[in-house]
Amino acid sequence: MGHDAFAHHGLGSSALMIIGALTLHSRQTAAELVGTSSVSRATTYRTLRRLADHGLVHHAGEVWVLTPHALEGLGNSRPEAATGPDARLARGWDEIAQRHGTAGIAARRKALHATQRAKYRAALDRIAEHRSVAVVIVRDGRQVCIPGPRPDEIPSAWHASGGRVLDPLTGRAAPDWRIATDGRLILITPADQRSYDELAAAQALSEWNSAA
Repeated sequence: MGHDAFAHHGLGSSALMIIGALTLHSRQTAAELVGTSSVSRATTYRTLRRLADHGLVHHAGEVWVLTPHALEGLGNSRPEAATGPDARLARGWDEIAQRHGTAGIAARRKALHATQRAKYRAALDRIAEHRSVAVVIVRDGRQVCIPGPRPDEIPSAWHASGGRVLDPLTGRAAPDWRIATDGRLILITPADQRSYDELAAAQALSEWNSAA
């Protein structure tokens, strides 16, 4: 299926399904192939004609069979076989892909998907590495840079019942702050003008004092 010959504008996936069905059960009518290949009736007839033009299948009456080297992509047609005006025996899957203009499409698709995956991983990394603006506090005359925690990583010490937030300095619930269901802090009134980073700095200072 990954070969360029079976790309959308080449033989198509329906050709692969019909070849597979004839490989498992040779000598099938078109009506039987509709069931064994799981391809619609119209597509089955259209695909059989395309494969016959490449010399990959032929029929005797209503029964279709693969030609001797069809699995190698090599066409072989009997002299009495009915073929279309554009019939030309295939000389391998690569030649078929070249003929249909689909050669190299799998490699290009693979490269495109690799680029998309790399961009997706880079975007995830940027999200994962996102931090709030760092907070600078002064301790013993020295400036200490405290990176703010991620909004979805609020320390458990801040949590109180009912979605309330504990003030890390006082140990009491901060009346104007709540924790949303996504873990972000919400300032519900303008009475307390402390920012998210100020709360983060207060938590960092509290942990500093505890460690000291």
